Amino acid sequence: MGFKIGKGSAILMGCKFYCAKGFEMGDSSVINANCILDSRGGLKIGNNVSISEQTILLTADHDMNSEFFDGRQEPIFIEDYVWIGTRATVLPGVNIGKGAVVAAGAVVNKSIDAFQVVAGVPAKFIKSRSQALNYKLDYRRLFQ
Repeated sequence: MGFKIGKGSAILMGCKFYCAKGFEMGDSSVINANCILDSRGGLKIGNNVSISEQTILLTADHDMNSEFFDGRQEPIFIEDYVWIGTRATVLPGVNIGKGAVVAAGAVVNKSIDAFQVVAGVPAKFIKSRSQALNYKLDYRRLFQ
């Protein structure tokens, strides 16, 4: 599919991809089961990123004010050590800074600065995360 997937990274079963291009994932990152990954606009995931089950990453949408319902595409960039909780949704054009955390169920429609923790619909800053991050993900589930 032309994807670039780093050493020690994993994409668990049941994930859906919307196209066969524009996807990069760094080292030691994991995308859990049943996620939707739209790389039409470009999707880049850093190192040691944990994306929880049923997360949706969308890089394309439609202009609701367009007479012809024109499509739009904007990339998503997810930096190192990001953790995205279960059933979160990240919309086109969002950058998620190093070490940021997206709470379960959040809808991210704006970029998030490094080490911020966000939650809600739409996602809003709730606190900061420690900047002392030095782990290496090595996460696998049996039969998933």
